[in-house]
Amino acid sequence: MSRTYSLRGADAIVPEISVVVQRLRDLRDEVALAQDAYRRRESSPEPGADGPAEDDPELVRLRLRTRGLVDQMQADAAWLDERDIVLRDIATGLVDFPAEADGQPIWLCWRLGEASVTAWHARDEGFAARRPVDELSLSE
Repeated sequence: MSRTYSLRGADAIVPEISVVVQRLRDLRDEVALAQDAYRRRESSPEPGADGPAEDDPELVRLRLRTRGLVDQMQADAAWLDERDIVLRDIATGLVDFPAEADGQPIWLCWRLGEASVTAWHARDEGFAARRPVDELSLSE
C-alpha cells in the first residue's frame, strides 16, 4: 500500500465508495442470475436435440451479458484498488482503508450502510476484532 488514509480522508470518500460497493453487490447478484439462466437453458435443449447448440442465440446472449457484468465488476474493483481500498466482502460491502495509528499500520474498517468510518482493526486482525475509532490516535 502506497497510501494511508486519515479518518477524515476515509470519511470524505465514503459516499463514492458506497455507490461503487452497492453497484458491485448488485452486479454480483445479476451475474448469479445470468449464470442460473445459462445453466437452465443449457440443460433444457429443444425437443429432439442432444443438447443446446453452442450458437444458440439465447446462450450467446447470456454469455455476453455475463461477460459485460463481470467487466463492470472488474472496473469497480480496479477503481477501489487504484485508491488502495481493499474490498473484503461484496455481500456485506465491507472495505478496509490503510491507515496509521501511533506509527503502527492499521485498517480503518467500513461497511455498506454505515454513514462514516467508525471502526478499525490491526492489519493482522479481521472484522471480528473491530474497535471504535474514537479510541485511536490517528495521524492526519
